[in-house]
Amino acid sequence: MSKLSSLIEITLFRARWLLVPLYVGLVAALVLLIYRFALEFVHMLENVGDADAHKFTLDLLALLDLTLLANLILIVIFAGYENFVSRIDIAHDSKDRPHWMGTIDFSGLKIKLIGSLVAISVIELLKDFIELSGQAEVTEGTVWRIIIHITFVISGVLFALMDWIADKRKFEGTY
Repeated sequence: MSKLSSLIEITLFRARWLLVPLYVGLVAALVLLIYRFALEFVHMLENVGDADAHKFTLDLLALLDLTLLANLILIVIFAGYENFVSRIDIAHDSKDRPHWMGTIDFSGLKIKLIGSLVAISVIELLKDFIELSGQAEVTEGTVWRIIIHITFVISGVLFALMDWIADKRKFEGTY
């Protein structure tokens, strides 16, 4: 029975490498995001002379939105790979290594993800409010975005509270 148990454990441990194509796919998504950013930037350049302040601000917010999304993808790639697959040894020797890399556990990853989602949600709401300026009625889509944003904020606070409680229990030795 110990040989079978050992084989199962080896298989399970090596199964973590099945995540690698997903992280490589996220790198490819970053390349697509760069392309989308370039298209948005060129569009903004073409219209900078004709755009009013509201339109220009909306275009800038679209670029910010894409940048935050790229940051979110990078956080997931680095933290996910290091937490679930393997250390990125080349990064540990680099002076350009982000200070948080290798220090984010699953709990920290959740908090960073929800924080990024809240930031992206805020930008979407800001775009809505800029588009609605001067209008008397709020659209149904904006109401839903507000509800979703509040849900993200509440989720983030609850995640942080759960982590705080877990850390406190661990520190007190009740875990």
